[in-house]
Amino acid sequence: MAFAEVQSPPSFAQQLNDELRNAHPTEIIRRAYELYGPKLALVSSFGAESAVLLHLAAQVSKDIPVMFLDTGMLFGQTLDYRKSLSAELGLSDVRDLRPRFADLATNDPDAVLWKTDTDACCEIRKVVPLDLALDDFDAWMTGRKRFHGGDRLRLPVVEETERHLKFNPLANWSKEELDAYVIEHNLPAHPLVAAGFPSIGCWPCTKAVDAGADVRAGRWQGQDKTECGIHTARAPGVVSDVGGGI
Repeated sequence: MAFAEVQSPPSFAQQLNDELRNAHPTEIIRRAYELYGPKLALVSSFGAESAVLLHLAAQVSKDIPVMFLDTGMLFGQTLDYRKSLSAELGLSDVRDLRPRFADLATNDPDAVLWKTDTDACCEIRKVVPLDLALDDFDAWMTGRKRFHGGDRLRLPVVEETERHLKFNPLANWSKEELDAYVIEHNLPAHPLVAAGFPSIGCWPCTKAVDAGADVRAGRWQGQDKTECGIHTARAPGVVSDVGGGI
């Protein structure tokens, strides 16, 4: 006897993704803010393309908390850009997330871990600080786009993570649409873009690339690594505790 296959009901993330998959980024941000209000965060690197999402979010609410991972290894230009862009857009709640002293003292006291284990370096300087900060939130937004390639090619607009709902308002936009938005709203560029940096992270692991190269070609050059780890799935409910026991 054959039995009909029982379909599981779609998750809330799936329902929202179906609703918003073709929506304008502003509509996606507004819907996220309507649902989560002060429990919604925006995570930004204040990098090469960050001004677009930050400007879009500011049109919905300038009070959306913005999480900025200050790893201790950022370019000085990024730190300056974080201050000037926040002021220009009127962002009222930008939070600087830094690595815990215990983690640095235990695993990277000489700040050279990036030379031997970039995954571990990203873990203590990005993943752990963000995981801890997001304990106070139910959902967060990212600036990822499908045109970045790699694992981002199939990026949904709304996805479910271990502990939160994650919104990717710019998932559908092309590089041309981003550039057009920057011009339309006269948004200031990160100062390193003109020097050949289409994607900007920590200085030891970010290089300038030739014009026309893949947008993320300058990140972790010569390695298989393509993501820092904050967008990598982890076991449900797990928050890393690298040096918390000392």
